[in-house]
Amino acid sequence: MAPKVNINDIALKTGLSITTVSRVLNGKAEQYRIGKKSQQKIKEAARELNYIPNQYAANLRTGKSNTIALIVPSLNNPFFAGIASKINAEVRKFGYITIIGDSDENQEIEKIELLQLMSRNIEGLIIVPCGNEWEHIKHLHDLGLPVICIDRYFENVDLPYVSTDNYEGAYSATKYLLDHGHVSIACIQGVQAATPNKLRVQGFEDAMKEAGITDYSIVGDDYSVQNGYLETKLLFQHKTKPTAIFSLNNTIAMGCLKALKEEKIKIPEDVSLITFDDHPYLDFLATPLTCIAQPVSDISKIAIKFLFSRINNNEKNINQVLLKPKMKIKESVRNIL
Repeated sequence: MAPKVNINDIALKTGLSITTVSRVLNGKAEQYRIGKKSQQKIKEAARELNYIPNQYAANLRTGKSNTIALIVPSLNNPFFAGIASKINAEVRKFGYITIIGDSDENQEIEKIELLQLMSRNIEGLIIVPCGNEWEHIKHLHDLGLPVICIDRYFENVDLPYVSTDNYEGAYSATKYLLDHGHVSIACIQGVQAATPNKLRVQGFEDAMKEAGITDYSIVGDDYSVQNGYLETKLLFQHKTKPTAIFSLNNTIAMGCLKALKEEKIKIPEDVSLITFDDHPYLDFLATPLTCIAQPVSDISKIAIKFLFSRINNNEKNINQVLLKPKMKIKESVRNIL
């Protein structure tokens, strides 16, 4: 690898002082009344030598890194990959970059990643917490680091968040199944400790109880394809089989689809399926899935707007925000009335 070009090399090439070169490259030419010809000479030399500014040195001078961090539970999950893409695009508009971490649904990994990110002088943190411990995140918030939780959050904890009204989404999905004649409905849940999962389960249970149904199944323990696959396999070993399945995210739904295909169970002729979360692939399935779509773009934009208002000391009274989900009705629910 060729040696990295520095301002000394540019000074030698132009015949100008290191101080003058430094001031031009740091945008201080006008402040120090450096002539236009000298500025042009330095900039041309920098281009010819393929000069790349030392961001670390700049950070030391200014105390700013122009970097924010995003930690998600799993980049294998299409929902979180979509969030990462949206967040990165929004951050770029502010001239910042995003360091993305994956906690792998492990709270100890999450804590280690936070420590490593703090050592890189990040200016803000967006996090999808993966467990029910919040003290390590609240500590950073209390130290003055701009922090916001998205998707998952902690109830009754003074931490800012932007998320979906998960209760309303699950309640409306269950009600939709009930209105189509389904009473034997199985719910396959995700990470049980996660606030969105708790609220989705609560919405499901409340809709069932309001319909006078107390005999229903809530199974599963992970937002994964394997969880959806195994639980669906087990559900169809029972004597009384469900007429409908409500999966609490789209990776669970992918597992359901695999299991149903292996068992030669057709959607919606043999069983109806509805899922929380939207994704483009749902429209390209043999039977497009009805889903509860979260407003990922709006969540990302509001979170970033809030974060940068904190970074720029222009804090708005946006603290904890829940956005309405939208049901997208497709072809996976059969009316059996």
